[in-house]
Amino acid sequence: MDAADDTTTAALVIGMPLLLATVALVTWRVTGHALRPVEEIRAEVAAISDRDLHRRVPVPATHDEVARLAETMNATLDRLEASGIRQRQFIADASHELRSPITVLRTQLEVALAVRDPELWPELIGGALEDIERLQHLAADLLLLARIDAAQPTRAEPLDLTVLVREVVDSRLGDRVPVEVRLEPGVEVTANALWLGRVVTNLVDNAQRYADRRVDVTLRSTSGSGPRPHVAVLEVVDDGPGVPAADRERIFERFTRLDDSRSRDHGGAGLGLAIARDLSAHHGGTLTAEDSARGARLVLRLPTAHRP
Repeated sequence: MDAADDTTTAALVIGMPLLLATVALVTWRVTGHALRPVEEIRAEVAAISDRDLHRRVPVPATHDEVARLAETMNATLDRLEASGIRQRQFIADASHELRSPITVLRTQLEVALAVRDPELWPELIGGALEDIERLQHLAADLLLLARIDAAQPTRAEPLDLTVLVREVVDSRLGDRVPVEVRLEPGVEVTANALWLGRVVTNLVDNAQRYADRRVDVTLRSTSGSGPRPHVAVLEVVDDGPGVPAADRERIFERFTRLDDSRSRDHGGAGLGLAIARDLSAHHGGTLTAEDSARGARLVLRLPTAHRP
């Protein structure tokens, strides 16, 4: 027994360090091999700058958590790249839109400065004031889009959409095209009154810009699906040339005008419908262009306010 005890002690004294060293070596090698893809992902992400958003991290063929991490990272880079492209396009479009009225305004002021006939000054100054007003509207629209993109929180409260639509339409005195309304009473939503009023105003403005003789505004509530059993549906229909099916999504893009010259004549910058859709999405709703017998038919859908 003493001999066996001595042998065991000697074996443990000699073998335990060797066993621990072997386990440590194997653990280090296995862990290093398992974490090598993570290090490659880290190195690639560290090398990506704001000018290299097209680059992607390598996805290992292991189909495990590390592979899913790489796929998630690439999806995030896709969103960042798309956001950067949208920002650059927005800046380019905004610069183009601002350059045109500024150029015209400068020309009008230079002509007014050169003309010595006081009788022509009112006409020249009036044209300059029109371009200044257009610049003011464009700057306000750009500021609103920046606030929407920044997802700044707004105060939302129960709102009678029927009353809001009625107030927006009644405040439009002397419009070129009359607006006929058919409003279901008591349609309530949870929204910011100022922003939702802007949505209604932009939809009516767009309809009147292209309508021939009339604009119809209809509000009703319908049964929905999911946690919101009822949906408020606002339809704005004009009798103008309408929107081709291929362009029904493109009209909601920023600075998009299907008829550029006509839109400029009517003072449109191509931001009204883009703002309306962004504000609709901000309130949990949708804004779409749908089929119509004649003209354009824009449909706003919003979840109704919850009633206990």
